[in-house]
Amino acid sequence: MSADVIIIGAGIIGAACAHELAQQGLKVLVLDARLGGATNAGMGHLVLMDDNPAELTLSLASLDLWREWAPRMGADAGFNHCGTLWIAADDEEMHAAEEKLARLQAHGVPCQLFDARALAASEPALRPGLAGALKVSNDSMVYAPNAARWLLTQAPNMITVEAQSVSAIEGTCVRLADGSQRSAGAVLLAAGIQSTQFCPELPIRPKKGHIAITDRYPGTINHQLVELGYIKSSHHSTGPSVAFNLQPRPTGQLMIGSSRQFDTTNPAIEPDMLARMLRRAVDYLPGLSDLNVIRSWTGFRAATPDSLPLIGRHPERNGLWLAAGHEGLGVTTAPGTARLLVAQMTGSTPPFDPAPYLPSRFQEPA
Repeated sequence: MSADVIIIGAGIIGAACAHELAQQGLKVLVLDARLGGATNAGMGHLVLMDDNPAELTLSLASLDLWREWAPRMGADAGFNHCGTLWIAADDEEMHAAEEKLARLQAHGVPCQLFDARALAASEPALRPGLAGALKVSNDSMVYAPNAARWLLTQAPNMITVEAQSVSAIEGTCVRLADGSQRSAGAVLLAAGIQSTQFCPELPIRPKKGHIAITDRYPGTINHQLVELGYIKSSHHSTGPSVAFNLQPRPTGQLMIGSSRQFDTTNPAIEPDMLARMLRRAVDYLPGLSDLNVIRSWTGFRAATPDSLPLIGRHPERNGLWLAAGHEGLGVTTAPGTARLLVAQMTGSTPPFDPAPYLPSRFQEPA
C-alpha cells in the first residue's frame, strides 16, 4: 500500500484520525508499537468538560460524533448512555454546580440540578449529607480499546495497520526499529506521552493515574459519579491529588478513579496513592468498603501547560502533524480532534476555530 499519511499511534486519537482521513479518500498507514498507552488504561468516560471555552467546544463537537458512531459500533465497544452526576459535597460546590449548569444550558446541553433529596433518591448508595448534584444527561462511556479497533476496521481498503516500533521521524519518512523505512506525503504523530521521544521539544508532561475495578455488583450505582472537586484536582493541582470518580461498567463492575501525579513514568502501582484514592471513594460511597477490588493498574496522561491538546501542523518540521497532549480527555475528544486535524491537513473549512489548539501557540515570539 502506498500511503498518503503515516500515523504513529493506534490509540483512540490515532484511530479516529485514520478513520477520518479514510473518509476523505486518503490512504493511511498506522504504525503502533503495541505499548497499550492511555487508551488501554483509562476509564472511557465520554464527558463534557467546560473548564475553558476551547475545551467545551472540542468536547461538544466530539460527543455529537460519538452519538453518531454509537449505533454502528459493536456491543464489545461497551457504549453506555449513563450520564454524569457531578456531586456537590457542600454549599460552595453546589454554587459551582449552579454556575456549571448555566454555562452548559447556554450551549443547549441537557442537564439538571438535583437537591440533596433528589440525589439520594437517584443514587441511594452515596453517603448522606451531600448538598446535591448536577446531572449532565448526554455523557456516556465506551470501552476505548475496542472502539479504537472498530475505527481502524471501517475502511479496510484505506487503512493498513502494522505492529511496528518507530525509532525516528525524518521529514515525511519514518524509520522503524528493524532498520526499514516507511514514507508518505505526511506524517501524523499521535503517540501520547511517547510523542516526546520523537519530538522532545513538545511541551508534554506525563501525568500518572491509578485505577481500580471491583467484582460484579450490578445495580450499585446508575450514573458516572464525579465529585465537583475533580475539576480543581485535575487541572489546577501541582502535586499528587485524588478525586472521587466512579463508573458503573456494563459488566456490573465498578471502576474507581482517580489519582494524578506529575513527572513520573514509573508504571508501578503505589500502595499509598492507591489507598488514598480508595479512601476518597469510600468517603462518598461507604458501601465500597464491603466490595472486592479484583484488579488495579496505572496509566499516563499526556498533559500540556494549558491543558489543551496539540492539534495541527508542527511549527518547525515540514510534513509533520500533531495530535497529542489530550491529558485525560483523549477518549472524549478523539472524534473532534480528528475532524479538526483532517480539515487542516486537507485544506477544507475547519468545523470550529483551530487557533486554541495549534502547536505553534507555545513558540516564543521572534
